[in-house]
Amino acid sequence: MKISQLARTTGLSDRTIRYYEAIGVLPQPKRLANGYRVYAESDVDRLKFVIGLRRLDFSLDDIQEILAMRDRHEGSCRVVLELLSVKAEQVSQRINELQLLEDELHRLYQAGLTYPLDDVDGKDCICHLVTERDRSS
Repeated sequence: MKISQLARTTGLSDRTIRYYEAIGVLPQPKRLANGYRVYAESDVDRLKFVIGLRRLDFSLDDIQEILAMRDRHEGSCRVVLELLSVKAEQVSQRINELQLLEDELHRLYQAGLTYPLDDVDGKDCICHLVTERDRSS
C-alpha cells in the first residue's frame, strides 16, 4: 500500500509516518521504481501499536526501546508493564497537582471578588495576588 492508504488506515498524517521512518519507529519501506513507498500489513500493525502507546502517553524513546526489543524477538511485555505502572503514578501525581491548582484558582477567584475591578495600576486588585503568587512559587 502507498503512504496515503497507510495514513487513511492508521489515522496518521503522511508527515507523521515519514517522521516515524526518519527516527526509526517505522522501518524504511520498500520503494517502487518511481520512488513511491510501499508498506506492508506489518507496518499497519506496528503503527497501530505505536498509536496505542502514544495514546497512553509513552514517549517516543520508550516506544523505540519497546520496538527494538520486539525487533530482536525479545519479550517487551515486562517493560510495557513497568512503564504502565510509572505512567499511572505520574498521572496520579499530576491529578493531585491539578486539584491543588483548582483549589488555588477558586480561592483566588473568591478573593478577587472582594477587590475593585478598575484598579489600572494593579496595586489593589486581584492582579496583585497573582503577582504575589508568582514570586512565592
